[in-house]
Amino acid sequence: MLHIYVDADACPVKAEVDKVATRYDLPVTLVANQYMRVPGSGRAKLVVVEQGLDGADDWIVEQAGLDDIVITGDIPLAARCLDKGARVLGHNGRPFTPANVGDALASRQLLKQLREQGIMMGGPPPFSAKDRSLFLQQLDQMVQAIRRGSPR
Repeated sequence: MLHIYVDADACPVKAEVDKVATRYDLPVTLVANQYMRVPGSGRAKLVVVEQGLDGADDWIVEQAGLDDIVITGDIPLAARCLDKGARVLGHNGRPFTPANVGDALASRQLLKQLREQGIMMGGPPPFSAKDRSLFLQQLDQMVQAIRRGSPR
């Protein structure tokens, strides 16, 4: 059965995940390193993993399976989940796929090096209403594609 796993510590779209999960009657597991408030419908459950920085990532990778959906902004976690057959959606509504995750990992490494050298400062732009709308649209489409049995 399709399940949505959320890398929840820094996730700005928990309410949007809850909205789509409620629409399709899907289970949701928020995975975090510390306790947090769970969105309102009561559909999501929270798993607190206290095993260091990668504890939540490791837990998600162990649980996620074929055609589950993982919500994360963590590119290495996205790559690991794709290897297990899960579908992965970034917080910004960008799906990670086997075809684009390698480029995302390379870009991440390049940006890290530029920040370490002081060439580039700052982080991503603020999260916008447009980002939320795109995320909702992409998550809805991903759920429908899995239910239809569509290939990636």
